[in-house]
Amino acid sequence: MSPDQAANPLLATPIIPYIIIFAIFYFILLKPQKDKQKQQKEMINQLKKNDKVVTAGGIHGIVTSVKDRTVMIRVDDNVKLEMDKESISTVIKK
Repeated sequence: MSPDQAANPLLATPIIPYIIIFAIFYFILLKPQKDKQKQQKEMINQLKKNDKVVTAGGIHGIVTSVKDRTVMIRVDDNVKLEMDKESISTVIKK
């Protein structure tokens, strides 16, 4: 290389290790989190009456009605709570 030519900084830096680190980061951290969010959203969209649920706050109850953004949960006899759908953390399987 003659002194008149400037060195290309992209060729001087090894880029393959950065690509490998990003791929590992993606498959270990980002993809599982994205899959979990997708599964949570799907579970919330499939809520229906008489599903047993647990909220993010730990409240156990039975869904009595489902609205656009909220659900009514029966916690005890004559005790109902209206909560955001996003606060439902799990649906208990029968």
